[in-house]
Amino acid sequence: MEEKFEVNAEDVELESATFKESARRSQALWEDLPKNPARYRVLTGERPTGPLHIGHLFGTVANRVRIQNLGATTFIVIADYQVLTDRDTADAVGANVHEAILDYLASGLDPENGRTFFFSHSHVPELNQLLLPFMSLVTTAELDRNPTVKEEIRAAGLRQVNALMYTYPIHQAADILFCKGNVVPVGRDQLPHLELTRKIARRFNERFSPKAPVFPLPDALLSDLPVVLGTDGQKMSKSRGNTIMLKMTAEETARAIKGAKTDTDRHITYDPQRRPEVANLLRLVAICTGESPEVAADRIGDGGGGKLKAVLTEALNANLAPIRERRARYAEDPAYVRTLLRKGVERAREEGIATLEQVRKAMNMDHGLD
Repeated sequence: MEEKFEVNAEDVELESATFKESARRSQALWEDLPKNPARYRVLTGERPTGPLHIGHLFGTVANRVRIQNLGATTFIVIADYQVLTDRDTADAVGANVHEAILDYLASGLDPENGRTFFFSHSHVPELNQLLLPFMSLVTTAELDRNPTVKEEIRAAGLRQVNALMYTYPIHQAADILFCKGNVVPVGRDQLPHLELTRKIARRFNERFSPKAPVFPLPDALLSDLPVVLGTDGQKMSKSRGNTIMLKMTAEETARAIKGAKTDTDRHITYDPQRRPEVANLLRLVAICTGESPEVAADRIGDGGGGKLKAVLTEALNANLAPIRERRARYAEDPAYVRTLLRKGVERAREEGIATLEQVRKAMNMDHGLD
């Protein structure tokens, strides 16, 4: 199937309206979560393409820890099936799942609390069975228009799209709905996926179970955390070699920051439009110190890129030190990590079995064979 990148004014206008409505619902969620955490089931996760980096930590994982600590039940999917679209990482998927869990634990996610569960796609067959009925509810035109799929295709430089990547948004809908997830922490770029999930849930309920809806309509929980770019000012990505991994030593972190891109102006200012690379490093300083990027810039003054990098190195290493200490401790006990994943998969399967039974009954496919 050839890639299609058509964009028109109607799509842009619709995306803007969708974002405004999603932002309104998200604000209401943030206000209600601390008061009524038991109302919410959160689904989040990522593909296991390697150890996590600071972009994951500051952009998503810190938010997950915050939500967990508010008391909401949180399912974290390690989407190992989805790396099958990525030959460079598929060979190491087992090791990468293990590495991701170490990073989760080190960052503060805690499956021992009875509300946080890690699980992998490949070990929850009930989740994956939902793909078939869900695919019947989505048109190929809707998949063609999904901007996140287009971006994945662009990033991978693909001229042909395999069916797994093409149906990625449907798989994500199964991730969310198998456990009756009603809250999904996402950035603005992921909203098209979530909107398709809402459509699938609505269409299933209307078509198969109008009097007793099976699925909730999940809402986005938008983060106010800043986007963290790589050391070259581009999107942080292991394939670009511009990441700072959580597992790096303090010395490795210092070397990575030393090679970060800045500019020739010695007077440091926070100007995201004109000085994006400098602004990115200042945002990282601000995340680690709690000050604003503007205050950090004033503190560095005429020290230039060298002083900016020195300040960031000290602040980031101080911030990551307890995470690295915890990670090293968990890494010494691989059996414990496997046990946590096994328990998470068991809980996920319980959820999936119950949901699949409801789905079969709603579709008149409960033939009494189980």
